[in-house]
This record gives sequence, structure tokens and C-alpha cells, in this order.
Amino acid sequence: MMMKRFLPAVLCLLAAFSVHASEPAPARMGAYYGGKATEYPAWFKASFLDLREDIDEARKNGKRVILMFTQDGCPYCSALVERNLSQRDIEATMREKFDVVAVNIWGDREVVGLDGKPYTEKSYSAALKIQFTPSLLFFDEAGKTVLRLNGYVPPARMQAALDWVGGRHESRVAFRDFVAAREAPKKQATGEMIGEDFFLKNATDLRRRGKAARPLAVFFEQKDCPDCEVPHRRVLADPETRAAIARFDNVQLDMWSRDLITTPQGQRMAVRDWVRQLGVNYAPGIVLFDHAGKEVIRWESSFRVFHTLGMFDYVASGEHLREANFQRFLSARTEHIRESGRDVNIWRYADEPVATPAP
Repeated sequence: MMMKRFLPAVLCLLAAFSVHASEPAPARMGAYYGGKATEYPAWFKASFLDLREDIDEARKNGKRVILMFTQDGCPYCSALVERNLSQRDIEATMREKFDVVAVNIWGDREVVGLDGKPYTEKSYSAALKIQFTPSLLFFDEAGKTVLRLNGYVPPARMQAALDWVGGRHESRVAFRDFVAAREAPKKQATGEMIGEDFFLKNATDLRRRGKAARPLAVFFEQKDCPDCEVPHRRVLADPETRAAIARFDNVQLDMWSRDLITTPQGQRMAVRDWVRQLGVNYAPGIVLFDHAGKEVIRWESSFRVFHTLGMFDYVASGEHLREANFQRFLSARTEHIRESGRDVNIWRYADEPVATPAP
């Protein structure tokens, strides 16, 4: 009697085991490359993270505050320390003119913000919409953000930022003009910008119209631009990235042009004036707008394939409407790729194999 009662349950278990056993074994977990631990300089300020006190103390010492947002395993943070802060002039300028306070975007230490409210490092980073690491916020004596660098920038541009903010030039010259004057002698640009087959020709009206409107990618570049060659040749050449870009209307603009355009918000103005309004400081830069013409995210750093592709996917997929934090989106995307058995290398250029180890 007992055997008859339990027989159906046993048969169900056997059937379930048989079905499960017949399924193919899951793919191997993909490898992860490119992450790198970073040891920050001992001369960074050991702050109690009351930012109003930090700014007041810096003011009394004739300095300003840099708030540096970081995260563990960030190769761009490592590049900042190993390539930028290791240069004598950069280190000397930072130590003489700034107090540098590091904040981990996933950390749980308490931060008292400039509004006097308590946060965790994590929630304060979210409140300031930090999407990349390292991100550097430069504050004046009143606690106003004078300059924001989203992501890693090469040493020459970082030195320019330090000199511009440290020299209190913000009231005299725009940062983009300050950078342009330092990076190249003033001469008439005679070359052409680097073309791509995905750029729309003669696009001057950038408004998004109708339900079928596509997201918009605006590539701000300039003529005779050596820095523009790297993303075109070593990032945008990636087939998967090009497939993601194909889901956008893509427009290339000379950031110094006086040609008139209609912005996604419907304003009629010269390109150079729109660049100033947006706060695009140097070429190359890519600003991504959604189907409604609202800016979502911008590329203005020395990113490689993984982050560039991630930004285009973030907007094209509509995930930016569900997940406000780009880094969380990237983490989920990384796990999804690895669970499918594919390797991930966040430090790779398009002309390098996926398994290239981090520098």
C-alpha cells in the first residue's frame, strides 16, 4: 500500500532527472580580463568625508579640492595613477594646489555632501550621476563644481585641467579654449576629419521626430586631430561595436565649426556654440541622445572597445530607462557575456585578441 502511494512521486523524480540529464551541459564561464588593482598615493588627503569641511580647510591653505571617484579593479584608475600621477609636473601641481579626496562609488563610508546631508559613498556617487571611473570633480572655494572630467584623460589634458582650475582661470577663459591653445600651435587646419560609412551626410537638423525616431550619436571631432585616429582605427573598427552604432543616427561635427544646425532640443545655433553649451571640452567626444532627443551619456575619455560598445548598447536597448547607473548595467552585461561562455576583456582594442592581459 505504501509502495503504491509513493510510486507516482518516484516516477516523477526519475522523469525529471532524465530530462535534466539529457540537456546539454552549460557552457564554461567566460574569463574576465583587464581588471587591475590600484594603490593610490599616500599624499591623497585622509578625509573624514565632510566635503564642506574639506573645501573650507583647502581654502584656508590656498588650495582647492578634487573629488576623485574610483572603484576596485578599475584599469582606468590604474592608468591615472601609473601614467599621470607618476609624472613629476602633475604630481607637483596636484600636491601644491589641491587636496585630493578619493571616493569609492560602491563604498559604504559616510559622506556629508555639499548640501549638508548624509550619504554613503555609493549613494553620493549616484546622486552626482557618476557613470565612469575615474571621474574627477574640481571645486572652487564656494563648493561650486568648476570642472568635471568623466573618465580617464591622458597626461597632457590632465595637466591642463590642473593648471586651469589651480590657476583660477575659469573666469577668464573657457576650459576648451585653454586646452586648444596648449595642445597645438594656432594654424589653419587644412586636413579633413576621419570619415566613416555610418555617418549621415549633410545632417543639420538633429531633432528626433515621430515614434520611429532612432537614438542619436553626435561625434564631435576636428580637422588635423591625431587623438581622433585612435578611436576610429582601434575602437570603432570593432565589428560588434559597428553593429551597435548602426542602430543610431550618427552625425560627425567639427567642434569649431560656425555652420548652423538645429539641436535635438530644437535650438538653431552654430556648432561651436552648441559645443560650448554642452560643455564638450575636447575632441574626440561622443554624446548619445535617446529617441526623444535627451542626452543620456557621453564619451569623452580614452575608452577601449568594451566601454564604448557598452554605452551604445545602454542607450539603444533602452536599459538607461530601467537602470540609471551605467556601471551596474556594465556589470550585468559582463556577467551575461561570461555566462554564455564568452570571455570579456575590458582593456582591449579592436586589433587585439580578447584574452590580451591587462597592462
